[in-house]
Amino acid sequence: MNPRVTDVQPNHDYSLNLRFENGEIRVFDVLPYLEKGLFQQLKDRGVFNSVRPFLGSIQWSNGLDLCPDTLYLDSVPLTSVASGKPQTDLGEAA
Repeated sequence: MNPRVTDVQPNHDYSLNLRFENGEIRVFDVLPYLEKGLFQQLKDRGVFNSVRPFLGSIQWSNGLDLCPDTLYLDSVPLTSVASGKPQTDLGEAA
């Protein structure tokens, strides 16, 4: 079983910074989902920014959610996205 989400931060580029229960901070790109079905609703910044942790995963105010395994397996460590510096907080490089 993959680790579950404990915190989430939406980014301006339609990605999410995710903190997992194992302490990892990873980035998940939502952009590929924005042209698919109900996920088109996430193009609205208000809806996209409403994302919150929910039962080990995430959920938006409109009820959309994503599988926690998808979030972990299809995300990349934040250090590989940023400058390679260690992370001190969700989205902040040391």
